Amino acid sequence: MSTAHRRPKTPEDTRRALIDAALRLALAQGLGALTLPAVATAAGVTKGAVFHHFGSRQGLIDTVCTALLARMDAELDAALAQDTGGHGTFTRAYLTCTFRPKGDASPWSSLSLSAITDAGLARIWADWMAARLSRHAATDSGPALELLRLAADGWWLANLQGQKAETRTPPEAMLARLLSLTQQHG
Repeated sequence: MSTAHRRPKTPEDTRRALIDAALRLALAQGLGALTLPAVATAAGVTKGAVFHHFGSRQGLIDTVCTALLARMDAELDAALAQDTGGHGTFTRAYLTCTFRPKGDASPWSSLSLSAITDAGLARIWADWMAARLSRHAATDSGPALELLRLAADGWWLANLQGQKAETRTPPEAMLARLLSLTQQHG
């Protein structure tokens, strides 16, 4: 038996541990793989603690989505801060974040992949994107920039589907070409 003193967790510590565990699982396996027992085990708490803090699996998923969107916002805001501004500012940040290598632990991949199969998550994603586009309407309206963002989404999906890279334009060249198109008006 251990004689080490264990400090009891506060409710805030428990909630944070659950969110962190759920984020790790969602980033590694997608939101669809989140189960209350798996999150409880990963956080080192009981399943009852998950129910206490989130009420249901959906409550947990909603919280995780909010956390993933906050990470995505932080990435976009960092890319926006590096931009010179003007026409296509948000689109350049979106392209940069989409093409940035992230490996398996990407909030973009985890949330957008799950949104493909879950109508509720698709609505959350669509609302998030609509809000971002509304904030950047002065610089990023119009079909030309929309096409560039959709091209980035298509590139991401092609990678997800495992399309052979040797038959496609290298990502660095594709990103450079798309970024150059954001500078053109019309």
